[in-house]
Amino acid sequence: MKLSCKVSMIQMRVRKTKEDSLLTAGEKIKTAAKDGADFVILPEMFTCPYETENFPIYAEDENGESVRRLSSAAAENHVYLVGGSLPERDDTGKVYNTSFVFDREGRVIAKHRKAHLFDIDIKGGQFFKESDTLTPGDKATVFSTEFGMIGLCICYDIRFPELFRRMVEDGANMVFCPAAFNRTTGPRHWELLFRSRAVDNQIFVAGVSPAADESASYIAYGHSILVSPWGEILYEAEEDETVLTKTIDLTEVERAREQLPLLKHRRKEIY
Repeated sequence: MKLSCKVSMIQMRVRKTKEDSLLTAGEKIKTAAKDGADFVILPEMFTCPYETENFPIYAEDENGESVRRLSSAAAENHVYLVGGSLPERDDTGKVYNTSFVFDREGRVIAKHRKAHLFDIDIKGGQFFKESDTLTPGDKATVFSTEFGMIGLCICYDIRFPELFRRMVEDGANMVFCPAAFNRTTGPRHWELLFRSRAVDNQIFVAGVSPAADESASYIAYGHSILVSPWGEILYEAEEDETVLTKTIDLTEVERAREQLPLLKHRRKEIY
């Protein structure tokens, strides 16, 4: 297993058309690849305005144009590409919030359907109900690379520590999370949740958000973030568009677990 890797987080605004979003993503993937990225991560719903009524309109099947374009981008730039997330329609017409992962040759090596749907109503803040148009996924997702096993989740999934523990038990030493927190939940919980999941499981965790768009009905918080197994924030963006690239030392996972053996100290007989 290789002991270090470069992670690039692409924080971009959703464009007015799907085509423009895909073109923008393609250019930013090239930028990340030129900087030596091994993993490139796009934001949640990066081609679709974040509104429940848009998800069925923008939905494609797993062999649709967006997946084909992302596959080509991964192969052309020889990177692992976490394709943010897209509205995916299955053969029965159900729509999912889905993240596809591509290897360096452009092959799909993982697919995660958001397991926990964002149905909230915060007094004086955000109201959103993904279940109006989306169906939840039913699996924890990990995939294999030369850097070890990587976990994958989407946005609201991060609030459920059980899902993270399942990914870690399946071997994950790093988890990528395309996400679109907003200005109600972001300031309160964004850093807290990413640092908590990293410390709970002694893994690297990366959260990749769309950039803020003041003209959108749903304004993303931005602040894409990379956290170490010790809970240290290694990189955090502001709200604007950016590509953040960081080299991480994967041996830090084992060092953290040796020095503070949380996983070994679990009492499975009582919980």
